[in-house]
Formats: sequence, structure tokens, C-alpha cells
Amino acid sequence: MKKYLSAALIAALVTGFVSSGALKATADVIERGFVSVSTSANTELPPDVVEISIAVQTEDSKSLQKATEENKQISDKVYAALESMINKENGDFVKTANYSAAPVYNYKNNKKDLIKYEVSNNIIVHTKSVKDAGKMIDKAIALGATNINDLNFSISSYDKQCDDLLSIAAKKAYKRAGILASSAHNTLNGIKSMNGSCSTSSAMPQYRLMAKNVSMAASADMAEGSSSPIQGGVIKLYANLNASYFVK
Repeated sequence: MKKYLSAALIAALVTGFVSSGALKATADVIERGFVSVSTSANTELPPDVVEISIAVQTEDSKSLQKATEENKQISDKVYAALESMINKENGDFVKTANYSAAPVYNYKNNKKDLIKYEVSNNIIVHTKSVKDAGKMIDKAIALGATNINDLNFSISSYDKQCDDLLSIAAKKAYKRAGILASSAHNTLNGIKSMNGSCSTSSAMPQYRLMAKNVSMAASADMAEGSSSPIQGGVIKLYANLNASYFVK
């Protein structure tokens, strides 16, 4: 009987040690120390892509058909001119971004009065010929475009540039984390977490609203071989990285 009790007691003790060891191991994983750092890297690049938003707006006080026909005549000329100025083999394109044709009313004293019919065709030209942006704008205006709504400059190699900057930021993070760990008499022991992202900022001039009454001036400028002064400036690309490393 005593032998059985001793065996049972030993088994219980062994089980207790194993259970205690398992709990301790689990606790060690949960409470494992770590160090966190944030780093960044940045660079400045000239934009090599531009998107120009060009609008052709027409109106007629009595007929939507007339406003539509006039818009088509102008838009066809603008499309054709822009198509001849881009390089499709280089990824350039011209497309319609938005088209609307609708009556415009004046509401007064619960009464709706027709003012006019208005048609708007918004054209986007996407090109890597950034230096020709001014010429494209002047040509569109000379042919009857009424608005330059926006210019958007970008970098075609954005993903690669972002990856390169994140790599730099990651190396900085590892070095910085190592310094922090060493100062506390620890060493790095694997990655706990890591996340990074890229963003851009730019300082570029705005170019908006060119009305029909300046189209003659634009034509004169083109005849002299000049163009609207469009500058792409520079785009600043940022990479931000947050990382945590286990220490031992």
C-alpha cells in the first residue's frame, strides 16, 4: 500500500512540476520583453507624369440639342489635338472623365423657370511629357476648351521608390532598436511586429479656370512658339516605419 502511495505521490509531484514548467514557459512567451522604435526616410524627385483635367462647357438658352452639338464639335477637335501630342507607346492616353447634359433652372417663389441648357465634357489627358503640359493646355483653350480644372503630377516609379525608402527605414529601425536594447544590457531576439507606409507631398503651382475670352491670347502665344508656364516642381516621398523587436 505504501509503495502505491509513494508512486502516486511521485507521479503527482512530477505532474505538478511539468504543469508548473508549462505555465512558466507560457508566461515567459506572454511577458517576453521587447523594444519599439519609429523611423523614417525621404527623398525628393521631379514628377515624370502629369494628368490634366480639361473641360468643354457649352450652353444654349432654348435647345439642349444645339448645346450638345456645339460641345461635340469643340470636344472632337480637342480630343484630336491632344491625341496627336501624346505618346501612346509610352503609356499616355486621353479619356472622358465625366459628361453631363442638363437643363438649368431658377427656383423662385415655388416656381421653376428654365434658364438654359448646359453641356459639360470633362477630358483627362495622362502623359509622361510633363514639359509639354503648357502646350497641351494652350492648344485645348485655343480650340474652345473653357476650363482647366486641375493638374496632378506624380512619379511613375512610386512603388520602387517607396520600397527603397522602407528598406532604408528598416535598417535604421534595427540599428536604433539595438542601441536601445544594448543600453539596457539586452540584445535583440527577433521581430515582434513591423509595419510601414509611404506618402507624398508637393509644392506645385495651381492652374485653374481658363475662359473662352482668353483663347485668342493663347493662340497668339502658340504662334510665337511659347506656352503657358507650367512647372512640375518636386515631389517629396516619405516612408514611415514602426517596428518592435523582442529582447533577451
